Amino acid sequence: MADSKARQVTLRFIADELGLHVSTVSRVLNGRADDGARAASGDTATRVRRLAEELGYQPDPHGSGLRTGRSKLIGVLVPRLSDLVLAMIYEGIDEAAGELGLATITANSRDDEETRRLRTRMLLARRVEGLIFGDASLDSGFLDRLAADGTKFVLVNRRAGDHPAVTADDRLGGRLAAEHLLALGHVDAAVIAGEPYASTGVDRTAGFVGLYRERGLPAPRVLHSPFDTAGGRAAAETLLADADRPTAIFAVNDFAAIGAMGAARDHDLTVGRDIAIMGYNDTPLAAELPLPLTSVAVPVREIGRRALVLLSRLLAGDEIESERLAPTLTARASTGADT
Repeated sequence: MADSKARQVTLRFIADELGLHVSTVSRVLNGRADDGARAASGDTATRVRRLAEELGYQPDPHGSGLRTGRSKLIGVLVPRLSDLVLAMIYEGIDEAAGELGLATITANSRDDEETRRLRTRMLLARRVEGLIFGDASLDSGFLDRLAADGTKFVLVNRRAGDHPAVTADDRLGGRLAAEHLLALGHVDAAVIAGEPYASTGVDRTAGFVGLYRERGLPAPRVLHSPFDTAGGRAAAETLLADADRPTAIFAVNDFAAIGAMGAARDHDLTVGRDIAIMGYNDTPLAAELPLPLTSVAVPVREIGRRALVLLSRLLAGDEIESERLAPTLTARASTGADT
C-alpha cells in the first residue's frame, strides 16, 4: 500500500496541499540546499520536506537527470541472468553502484550479436552514463565502434581487444586445474572448453593445455560446447564414447562439469575413482553436490564490484587499466582428492 501511495505523490500534489507554487516545491525537494533556501523561507521549506516525508514522496530520477545533466544510471549487459555466475557478478555491480549513489539497469543479450546491438541502443536511449558489458565477444568490432563514438564502458568477466576489463586471471586458473590433475597422475586429460567466442573458455583452456605442453605431454583433447549442463553432458558423451577415453575432464565452468558428471554416471563410471572431473568458478552448488566438485574459485562478486568502481573512475575522467583477480583451487571428491 505504501509503495502505491508513494507512486501517486507528485510535486503538484504537495504544492496544492500546502498552497504553494509547484516550482517552489520543486526547488526545495530537488534542488541544492541553497536553491531551496532562496526558493522559500525556512518555515516553508520545512513544511514542504515534512509533508513529502509523510506522504512518501520519491523524486523522479529521469526528471532529476534532465535538470542536472546526470541520470546516475549504469547499463549492464549480460548473456543471461539465469546464469548463476553472471547473477552473482551483477549483484556485486549493483551493490557497489548503490554505495556510490548510482542505479543499474540490466538487459540480456543471449550472446547474440544483433540482440547485443539492440539492447545497447535501448540502454543508451535510457540515458545511462556508462555501460558494463558481461557478454563481450573476442571479436571486438562492436565495442571498437562504441569506443570510437565516445561511449564509456568497462568489460566484466570477459575481455576483448584493448578495452578496460575486470576479469579473473583465467590463464592462471587453467594452469591451476592442470597442475592439480597432473599431480594426481592424469596425463590423458580432456577439456570441455565452452564457446570459442568467449575469452573465459579460451583463456582457461589455453592455460590448461599450455602446462601439459610445457611438461612435454600430449596436448589434451579440446571440445567446445555451450556453457551449461546440457552442453557439458553432450561434450562428455563424445569423450566417453571413445574407446580411448580420457582419465580426467576439465570443464571451464561448473555447470558444464555437472553435465559431464551426469554423462559419466550414465556410462557406469564412478566420478573420482574411474574418472576425475573438475569445474571452474566454484559456485555455491559445487560444494553441496552429492559428490562435491573440485573447482577453480574466482571472486565473482568482487569482480562485479571492481568493474563498477573502474567505470565510475572512467566517468570521472580518470585513466584506468584492466584488472585481473587471482583464482584459487579447491580440491574435492570429484577428482578423488582430499578436501
